[in-house]
Amino acid sequence: MALSLAPRLAYFAGVARTEHVTRAAQELNVPQSTLSRAMARLERDLGVELFARHGRTVSLTTAGRTFLASVERALAEVERAAEEVRADADPATGKVAFGFLHTMGAETVPGLLHAFRADHPRVRFSLVQNYGEAMLERLRAGELDLCLTSPVPDAPDLVARRLDEQKLRLVVPADHRLAARRRIRLAEAAEETFVTLEPGYGLRRITDDLCRRAGFRPRVAFEGEEAETLRGLVAAGLGVALLPPPTVPRPGVVELTVTAPRAVREIGVAWLAGRPDTPPVAAFKKFLLSRRGNLLP
Repeated sequence: MALSLAPRLAYFAGVARTEHVTRAAQELNVPQSTLSRAMARLERDLGVELFARHGRTVSLTTAGRTFLASVERALAEVERAAEEVRADADPATGKVAFGFLHTMGAETVPGLLHAFRADHPRVRFSLVQNYGEAMLERLRAGELDLCLTSPVPDAPDLVARRLDEQKLRLVVPADHRLAARRRIRLAEAAEETFVTLEPGYGLRRITDDLCRRAGFRPRVAFEGEEAETLRGLVAAGLGVALLPPPTVPRPGVVELTVTAPRAVREIGVAWLAGRPDTPPVAAFKKFLLSRRGNLLP
């Protein structure tokens, strides 16, 4: 019944406010006959009389006053929602829901937002840090407009563009047998114990793939959810890890350049295919694409 009632709620509120069908029709810009029929049908559908008729004027019955209170709340909520979506789409002050990897939160994303807001100072952002698969699901659910992720997704319902790549290093404890080295082939770490991100994280898939290409399957002792936590585990001597460079140097570890296989992760931006962009989202998307090859600090 709610769907059949909804179109007539504003008419009902207008008649209740003016207590006069003719004046309400003028204010609502509809024919009086249309309004009268709508009110009669509303009462018929509800099975109660909402108005007491007094010639050209009307007054609310007890049932009408009860119904009006809920109708006014519902209409106010619809108006609030309309104002919110209009505000979010405003070119100057609208909102962008933007997701990114945890490893990009300390430096990369703040730098991007600072640069973008130089030309769009009042655009608002709703920021979400998460691992790649979780962000893609939020894209699909309509909770995010754009996300920076790795690997760059390849899915028919998404559009993705490669923006940059980031070298990965083999991180070892400072007192490790390999700590005196500057470069290493990943195959030389085949007997090491690894600490990695949990399955489902993009960096975990990249780690597993690089080890496979180096001819071994990593022996995983610990799994975590955040790269700097893994660095702490490495510093404590609990294993080695393939990680992107830290924002600031971490004591207790040494970071080795991997010479083979080529150890990088691609960073890309993704969005839902076929979904129209609001002006602020379109502006930020254009900005991100303009940073190809120059995304990372």
